[in-house]
Amino acid sequence: MAEKGTSWGAMRRFWSLPRKRRGASGRHKPDEIMHQDIVPLCAADIQEQLKKRFAYLSGGRGQDGSPVITFPDYPAFSEIPDKEFQNVMTYLTSIPSLQDAGIGFILVIDRRQDKWTSVKASVLRIAASFPANLQLVLVLRPTGFFQRTLSDLAFKFNRDDFKMKVPVMMLSSVPELHGYIDKSQLTEDLGGTLDYCHSRWLCHRTAIESFALMVKQTAQMLQAFGTELAETELPNDVQSTSSVLSTHTEKKDKAKEDLQLARKEGNSILESLREPLAESTAHSVNQDQLDNQATVQRLLAQLNETEAAFDEFWAKHQQKLEQCLQLRHFEQGFREVKTTLDTMSHKIATFTDVGNSLAHVQHLLKDLASFEEKSSVAVDRARALSLEGQQLIENKHYAVDSIHPKCEELQHLCDHFTAEISRRRGLLSKSLELHSLLETSMKWCDEGIFLLASQPVDKCQSQDGAEAALQEIEKFLETGAENKIQELNKIYKEYECILNQDLLEHVQKVFQKQESMQEMFHRRQASLKKLAAKQTRPVQPVAPRPEALTKSPCPSPGSWRGSENSSSEGSALRRGPYRRAKSEMSETRQGRASSTGDEEESLAILRRHVMNELLDTERAYVEELLCVLEGYAAEMDNPLMAHLISAGLQNKKNILFGNMEEIYHFHNRIFLRELESCIDCPELVGRCFLERMEEFQIYEKYCQNKPRSESLWRQCSDCPFFQECQKKLDHKLSLDSYLLKPVQRITKYQLLLKEMLKYSKNCEGAEDLQEALSSILGILKAVNDSMHLIAITGYDGNLGDLGKLLMQGSFSVWTDHKKGHTKVKELARFKPMQRHLFLHEKAVLFCKKREENGEGYEKAPSYSYKQSLNMTAVGITENVKGDAKKFEIWYNAREEVYIIQAPTPEIKAAWVSEIRKVLTSQLQACREASQHRALEQSHSLPLPTPSNTSPSKGNTRNVKKSEERKTDPLSLEGYVSSSLPKPPEKGKGWSKTSHSLEAPEEDGGWSSAEELVNSSDAEEDGVGPKKLVPGKYTVVMDDEKGGLDTLAVRSGDMVEVVEEGAEGLW
Repeated sequence: MAEKGTSWGAMRRFWSLPRKRRGASGRHKPDEIMHQDIVPLCAADIQEQLKKRFAYLSGGRGQDGSPVITFPDYPAFSEIPDKEFQNVMTYLTSIPSLQDAGIGFILVIDRRQDKWTSVKASVLRIAASFPANLQLVLVLRPTGFFQRTLSDLAFKFNRDDFKMKVPVMMLSSVPELHGYIDKSQLTEDLGGTLDYCHSRWLCHRTAIESFALMVKQTAQMLQAFGTELAETELPNDVQSTSSVLSTHTEKKDKAKEDLQLARKEGNSILESLREPLAESTAHSVNQDQLDNQATVQRLLAQLNETEAAFDEFWAKHQQKLEQCLQLRHFEQGFREVKTTLDTMSHKIATFTDVGNSLAHVQHLLKDLASFEEKSSVAVDRARALSLEGQQLIENKHYAVDSIHPKCEELQHLCDHFTAEISRRRGLLSKSLELHSLLETSMKWCDEGIFLLASQPVDKCQSQDGAEAALQEIEKFLETGAENKIQELNKIYKEYECILNQDLLEHVQKVFQKQESMQEMFHRRQASLKKLAAKQTRPVQPVAPRPEALTKSPCPSPGSWRGSENSSSEGSALRRGPYRRAKSEMSETRQGRASSTGDEEESLAILRRHVMNELLDTERAYVEELLCVLEGYAAEMDNPLMAHLISAGLQNKKNILFGNMEEIYHFHNRIFLRELESCIDCPELVGRCFLERMEEFQIYEKYCQNKPRSESLWRQCSDCPFFQECQKKLDHKLSLDSYLLKPVQRITKYQLLLKEMLKYSKNCEGAEDLQEALSSILGILKAVNDSMHLIAITGYDGNLGDLGKLLMQGSFSVWTDHKKGHTKVKELARFKPMQRHLFLHEKAVLFCKKREENGEGYEKAPSYSYKQSLNMTAVGITENVKGDAKKFEIWYNAREEVYIIQAPTPEIKAAWVSEIRKVLTSQLQACREASQHRALEQSHSLPLPTPSNTSPSKGNTRNVKKSEERKTDPLSLEGYVSSSLPKPPEKGKGWSKTSHSLEAPEEDGGWSSAEELVNSSDAEEDGVGPKKLVPGKYTVVMDDEKGGLDTLAVRSGDMVEVVEEGAEGLW
């Protein structure tokens, strides 16, 4: 709302006071010179005319106070233009006061040195053009005898020509003049004593009139400025109001400077007017000089009054502008604070979660405390702003009606927000209390179940053992009063304000578990009481069989009856212990069944412990990630912290933190919640990992960036920014420890999964746990492999074009090239090279490992690329004679042979298996591409042929097919050569390569299409192709083309070769 400035009425009233005209008083008022209807002539305007001194106002007065104008002897009087004469007369008659001028002027015309003709002309001219009232004209006639006589006669005869409204007196001498005017009122040239200097008089008149004009202009300037201030609309924003206040203050200061200059000028003129009197106290001051002093003094007084009125107005105007600026600051602060409080109130209104576990509630309380701490700044500012508004009201601000409601609203917003925070804290405190009770009850139940599981059943079979176990149970049950939920309805009533559906179900589950556990205890108590109540059984006396009966082959009838009775008694006695033993055996079986159930309970408790550890560490992990992102990463974008960030750290947040934010969002929004859903069924947690295995790939990206992050940290670890952030977070460890958390976390999962799998062997989710463990280990392997892969240097192509990295590792390598120099070949055989191999889907890379100096990730090795082998032209020999850790990789029909020695036989087996998979998959792709064309026919498994079949034809067909394979783009050499056994040149059957007695079934025929035999043993011994060694073989291709007497086999069939006969038949 636009407001007007301070009212200018006071200044207007000051300048509109009624002005007195001439004749109203005896002297000039302060504003007479400034406020006349007709602007008079100024001395500055006719200065040159006044300097001629043909007439002057000496300041003398007649006897009745009439002003005296003197016309001194001036020879060129007749030559003065009428305009000049009129201007001088008008100016001189305007100087005396209105009262003195009203009496009439006395003219003293000195013509003592002139001629009569000039006297006559002068008197007539003066009488005709004098603009004011005349009282008396005194003429000093010429002093020469002739001129004086002539003047007497002429005056007598021409008296009518001099008839005027006032008398004209012809004086013959100066003493005669003194009879009309006192000597003190006449200048020295007329025989008087009046001190008069025409040049000084002219200077004073010019200065006084200039000062009067300056005062008038200053007053007009102040009036215009005051009008401008009064009509200024007050701005509606802080910046504009500050600008207006600054502009007005500058203009006010300029006006005050003008006032000071005018006052200084007036004081200087006044001192100049008083100077003659100061030089001599005997000096007399004429009336005109006194009038001049009074005029200057009144002008100065008027100037002071003008300044005082303006200062009063300015003080009010400045106060209003300053109050307006205060109001605009208050309104701006109000808008900002209200927006902040509304945002915080809306945010706190969204905090409806009461937590689903004790740790979760503690986390929520910590978040609430952090939120309250951050919001306290806004609340304190709002309260301070409200107090500021109250202070404005107490200082009688002009906008009280606008300030007061805003102060009340701020107070209401602060109170509401504080109350909402308190209410929220109360709910979370209730939730914390309830979850603590539930956790205590759960822990009590777990401890109870663990107690039951830990009681050995065999020891409980004795009375002492049963009594001891019974005492343990009773002692434990006594702790239930303070650890278990007493009344469910009481819980419902006490925690009604926080019981949502999920929490209600959780309470019911805990109570149900508590009841189940107590029931288990009651059953165990009952069993133990029975065992403890059993008495020690005495030895039952059994009567021995009479000896006579045993010795007598033909007992008498009486004796037989006695024997029957005795036997009957013995039988009855024996039957009693048997039945008791049977009863005890039954109880033992029940104890074992109970033991099995207790064991399951124990495993369930252990699974729960692992699950709790997984959840607790997961929550702590998420909290640590959030702490790093908010306490370090976000602060790098904070302008207030920019001065602490070194130049080397500028714009490198992504390098330092990698994709940590992506990892945090995945765990916080998805994975943690899914883990929490498995809290009641820990054995099913494997599904959570399996369903999110794809998302876990983000760790590979983080680990690949870790070396760059480590390097940047080492360069900038001393940066004050990190120290300030660590201080704010109150962390004992520096940032690099927290940047390692994701790497540590991904390795922690496999340990927890192993523990969970250990206690879940016979559970529903055991398979999922095993698969999840394998997948996590696979991710760790992929992460590890990728860390090595990014360290390869010198490779010109794109590593991504080589397909997925399958394996990597360090080996000793010997090379043997057929086309190489003999000495080089011999040297290569005995001197191994250390190479790091990278097996991809499409190629195998040979690199030289180079250790780097440094710390952390900079100490990790780099790999210089040496060469690569395309898998389409690769073959393998799985066993090399003399070393179970060696195998061969050969290239281009064994033109290049690489003997690879692995660190262990297990690593060798893994690499051979993986290479076989690659070659097999390539063969399968080739077979599908060629659509079972001639390639399949020419390379199927050779079977016994009829006697009329010519081996040479088969060989010719094979050679022809080999030539076709070299030209056919679909007939890839490696796919075939590395998968199929090659028929011998003379058709002698199937030559098994590199056969080993230790593993006859594993050494398949992975030979080249161009090489007849790929056995290292055969090559080294200089022996030609060998016959097949008896053993089991796997068919790798279908062959159903044979005749009726030929065995048809399919890929995958297992056949056993007993003996290879002549012409390759077996």
